[in-house]
Amino acid sequence: MNWTAALHRGGVELAAVGIPVGAVLLSHPPFTWSLTAGLVACLVLPLRHLWPPLAVLGGLWGLAGGLGWPAAVVSLYALGRRNGRVWGTLPWLVLPVVAAVTPVLVTQDLSWQQIVLTVAYVGINAVAPAFVGLLMATRTRLTASLRELEQVREDALAASQDAARAQERARIGREIHDAVGHHATLIAVGAAALAASTQEEPTREAAERIRGLAKRALAEMRVALGLADGGAEQRAGLAEMAALVAGAQAAGVDVEITHHGARTEVAPGVGRAVYRVVQESLTNAVRHAAGASVRVDLTWHPDELYVQVVNAAPARRRRVAFAAGGAGLSGLVERVTSVGGELSAGTSAGGGFAVRATFPLVAAAPPIPAQASV
Repeated sequence: MNWTAALHRGGVELAAVGIPVGAVLLSHPPFTWSLTAGLVACLVLPLRHLWPPLAVLGGLWGLAGGLGWPAAVVSLYALGRRNGRVWGTLPWLVLPVVAAVTPVLVTQDLSWQQIVLTVAYVGINAVAPAFVGLLMATRTRLTASLRELEQVREDALAASQDAARAQERARIGREIHDAVGHHATLIAVGAAALAASTQEEPTREAAERIRGLAKRALAEMRVALGLADGGAEQRAGLAEMAALVAGAQAAGVDVEITHHGARTEVAPGVGRAVYRVVQESLTNAVRHAAGASVRVDLTWHPDELYVQVVNAAPARRRRVAFAAGGAGLSGLVERVTSVGGELSAGTSAGGGFAVRATFPLVAAAPPIPAQASV
């Protein structure tokens, strides 16, 4: 691509200089020095890339000799194209007109009508290429403006689409909250009524547990949909890990959690992500590997937290569930990566299924005494 552009520029430059040189060589010189002056005007044309007036000034001798117009057309066009403004270009047109008209007035006896026509003709020849350059500069600016307008239009369209999607998500969230929240509330109310009316202690405990789970599910749904304050969101973190495991144990899941290393304070977002990883892993273990034992390991390093959740059941059904469902694991990956972590899931060494996540830790905080394993 660079070679192509270089060849293109070289061809354009060769034509811009070569064609005027050919025109000068084929012309009849009015003075003995006209040929030399015309060739010099052609040879200084590359100076227009540095500053267009240099090429114009270098061609004045050729205009005075009568053979400078081929080079002047190129230099005046470059002047208008580079300058891009009428009032910045017009003053430079005076010198070519004076250089071309003066030898005619000196060497010939003209009437005032002929003088006017001569000046007008030379002025038109000087103004025409400069104004073509001005028009090209204007066209370039308009093209760039159209591109910018098109980009602005695309950005505005994308923003409107994002706003529409956000409104639709908000509408769906409200509908989910209204429908699921209604049933979760009925479950909590029914469980409370059962706990109050039964005389059997196991039944009452089970009803209270169901009531607590229903209220918790409703609160977490409100947080996920953005319908609750930040305080509720802050509670779903490492501080509730023990309660999460205890609830799973109460539901009959053989789960054990262990901590390795000195625990440190973590950012709220990291704590919530760790909680969700363990919560989702326990949910899938119960759903797809019922009866399997689950081990949750949290390993604390100075600069990262390593989380591993492993179930001991055969991994076939669990792996298929993750691959088929997709949303649970994809949601975990998005949540973990949003706080700078990494997540992977696959078959463990013992034939079960393991979910592993690594979270970065910020500057060291005072260590928290390790809690006993649950």
